Amino acid sequence: MLAIGVASCRTAPSSQPAPAPAPQAPGGAPPIVQPGAPGEASRVISAAAASDLSRVEYTGADIKFMQGMIGHHAQALEMVQLLKTRTGSDDMKKLALRIELSQDDEIKMMQGWLRVRGQQVPDRNAMHMHGAMLMPGMLTPDEMKRLEQSTGADFDRLFLEGMIKHHGGALTMVKDLLDTPGAAQESDVFAFVSDVEADQRMEIDRMGALLAMIREHQR
Repeated sequence: MLAIGVASCRTAPSSQPAPAPAPQAPGGAPPIVQPGAPGEASRVISAAAASDLSRVEYTGADIKFMQGMIGHHAQALEMVQLLKTRTGSDDMKKLALRIELSQDDEIKMMQGWLRVRGQQVPDRNAMHMHGAMLMPGMLTPDEMKRLEQSTGADFDRLFLEGMIKHHGGALTMVKDLLDTPGAAQESDVFAFVSDVEADQRMEIDRMGALLAMIREHQR
């Protein structure tokens, strides 16, 4: 009887249902499974649907950053215009051309970003209005006047000192944005601030080397 009982236990059918086969995505690709809400089953979704689920929206901080950086870049372009008639240095002219091309393109990109999202596009020269708040690193009216009234090596020194300060302000703006919870998560914004940070740091290094040479010659 004992032997019969053991045999019966071994041959009794399992009461557990067989596991369902794993769902397959079209084309045999690994499936993308979206977990269900509490009490609901998971479901397989397409790659396009998964991309939509991961889309991140822009924030108010992103909008303010773009609006403020337009005026910030505009002042750099004004400084470059002064340089064209006040320096005799080819190195300074090459630096100015790089700044002009990159920042003018970036202003157009920021204006387009704001327009597409139905946001206010500020006047790129709004910071010249009386009482306008200057963004970090921007030159004051007195500093711009000193720059405008200088020429030659004195202009080159003031320009480099001012533009290094200016670029440093842009890095501060980027840091402030990245430190804001939820900001700079949209792909276009994140890519832009990453480019700004890399370009401004590189140009600060270049300007620092030029400034050291000018100061050495002026001793």
